[in-house]
Amino acid sequence: MSTFATKNVAVLGSTGSIGTSALEVINSSNGQLRTIALSAHAKLDRLVAQARRVNPRWVIATDRAAARNYDWTGLPPETKLLVGDVGLRQVVQCPDVDIVLAGIVGSAGLRSTWNALEARKTVALANKETLVMGGQLIVQLAKECNARILPIDSEHSAIFQALQAGRVQEVERIVLTASGGPFRGASQDELLQVTVSDALAHPTWNMGPKITIDSATMMNKALEIIEARWLFGVPAERIKVVIHPQSVVHSLVEFIDGSVMAQMSSPDMKLPIQYALCHPDRQPCVVDRIDWSSPMHFDFEPPDPERFPALELGYQCAQSGGTSGAVLNAANEAAVEAFLEGKIHFTEIVAACRSVLEEHRFVANPSLEELISCDDWARNEISRWVCA
Repeated sequence: MSTFATKNVAVLGSTGSIGTSALEVINSSNGQLRTIALSAHAKLDRLVAQARRVNPRWVIATDRAAARNYDWTGLPPETKLLVGDVGLRQVVQCPDVDIVLAGIVGSAGLRSTWNALEARKTVALANKETLVMGGQLIVQLAKECNARILPIDSEHSAIFQALQAGRVQEVERIVLTASGGPFRGASQDELLQVTVSDALAHPTWNMGPKITIDSATMMNKALEIIEARWLFGVPAERIKVVIHPQSVVHSLVEFIDGSVMAQMSSPDMKLPIQYALCHPDRQPCVVDRIDWSSPMHFDFEPPDPERFPALELGYQCAQSGGTSGAVLNAANEAAVEAFLEGKIHFTEIVAACRSVLEEHRFVANPSLEELISCDDWARNEISRWVCA
């Protein structure tokens, strides 16, 4: 086992499922990793409780109004409070920060990831929306700044690991696995009866509500197609999706000679998180191991495009690039929120996204500000669609 200096990790989005798993990984690292900063939006009680356990140098409350009205007396005396996007930027640009774990959900994580790459940081990226919105710009920025992006999504971490068996130019196709969510075998009539509680009952993973709904619609896989297109430089037509209900094979890479490399492990996000934080080293990880002494079988099947129409939108945006990913991502975030609030039906989530995507004014080479503007526009269009 190699030895190396302690890495200081800024955990952005520390109160979410990825953030809490990351803190478990850091806590079990025997001092090889240290939490230097935590951020949360509005779950400030949880943020303070985390700070009391790990004693970071900073906590960042990104919701200014919530921060202003909160009693911070429980914060450890050695921990400094920062507020808003300015606080995020200050932390990710600090020379003492070695790794930025980008776990802020949704488009809200784009700006802090951008700032971290500008500061030449290693970014452990759990926020797929960053690459979905601005993949071409993000990859170009990382290259120009000599910064690194290490994926935390279980599928993209699996691809990243499998790619080490060959070279990018030797890749025939990338195969993203999907659990299929709770409605893998549902009929169209059954989908029309889906409730919020039905959609939140994921059969394998324990995730936040937005990601869980994305898994049910398979919009998460649509976004992952776009993310993989930019992260690995592989065109959309060479990215495939296969349903694998057991969620043990996390993705595969097929090379030009027909060899297929798969990364397998128990479905636990702590493993890809640790792989990114400790890269290039592997360390013992606090996850359940596959029990090779017990019989098991793995199923693979192609997804039904009629049951999961979101996949078509993912391929469309991966092929066209430009502003389409930002529009799809924002429309989906707003549509999922509307579904969780009971304003639209489950089957209307993807329909609303398609409608907004078709109506948007496409820009092939947008700036960061144009992407953010498209994000705002798409959310407003979903609001109008919901009220129509």
